[in-house]
Amino acid sequence: MIVVVKIGTSSVTDDAGVVDTAAIGRVVDQIAMAHEAGHRLLLVTSGAITAGEAVLGIDRTSADAATLQALSTVGQHRLMATYEDTFSRHDIHVGQVLVAPSDFFDRSRYLLARRVLERLLEIGVVPIVNENDAVADDAIGFGDNDRIAALVAHLVKADKLLLLTDMEGLFTADPRLDEEASLIAEIVEVNAELEAAAGAAGSIQSRGGMASKLSAAKMAAHSGVEAVIASSARQGVVMGAITGEDVGTVFRARQSKLSARKLWIGFAVPSKGCIKVDAGASKALLKGGASLLAVGATEVTGDFAAGDAVDVVTPDGEVFAKGLTSMSSTQARESIGKHSSEIPDSIPLIHRDQIVLTV
Repeated sequence: MIVVVKIGTSSVTDDAGVVDTAAIGRVVDQIAMAHEAGHRLLLVTSGAITAGEAVLGIDRTSADAATLQALSTVGQHRLMATYEDTFSRHDIHVGQVLVAPSDFFDRSRYLLARRVLERLLEIGVVPIVNENDAVADDAIGFGDNDRIAALVAHLVKADKLLLLTDMEGLFTADPRLDEEASLIAEIVEVNAELEAAAGAAGSIQSRGGMASKLSAAKMAAHSGVEAVIASSARQGVVMGAITGEDVGTVFRARQSKLSARKLWIGFAVPSKGCIKVDAGASKALLKGGASLLAVGATEVTGDFAAGDAVDVVTPDGEVFAKGLTSMSSTQARESIGKHSSEIPDSIPLIHRDQIVLTV
């Protein structure tokens, strides 16, 4: 079985942001056990920026992007040194792989990344993957390793994605605020109620939190990979997830599978606006294979440029799709209700190759 294990910042650093060698050791021991049982594992780790913050004493909460990137360069090798030391106790070699969003939807880079990761697994190395914060442009402000983990799972055709955090799984509400909140054991479809329950980041160090883990699990499900959100502190959590034990919240894989590019468009790129459509356009899009034409649009909100991502909503305001627009928000507003023959170059609002159903 190929398993991608993602461990969050709150699970690899202590309250002061210092790399927690004991916590990392506990997870590594479990990964090593699964490795020795014949499973092939990849580890996606967060914590580089927070580890750099602890070393340099710079407060990340008010830092600009360049400072965050600088912090990551200081923290990254400390994090990797800890992983290398702990894996070496089990005679397991590790290899660092830094990735960027474009690695997943540029075809040549996608195939190269796949070949490298597959070869590492073939020779018994555990790849340790992290987002390449040091040279990222907008990744610090939006990107997170939960989504990277889901894309890696898609890339290597993983059987399972395990998202380890400081909570036992996804609850009906935030258990820190609601004592009646209960753990959700199984999810077949992610809906608006679940997304609302996910809330925000769980700690000041974390930039993902449960909301991004839910998004990552949804991405995995749409790519045919079963996902599990569980606590990194749970004893035997890695093998438990692999063998199908109840260790957290499991997200069942969907039968239909999206490409890596469409996964990124649908679940990782931030929306810059919204296009409301009429019932006819909504029906055509939900059937699949249709472009969004201006004649079917009824309202455009937000300020976006051509190529930006926007949500597509039903007449009732429910988001059901997302895509990269062919027009700016100004052009889109001017085109509302017009037939293709009335629009320069007859371009659609969103081409069918750039739109993804998110329901």
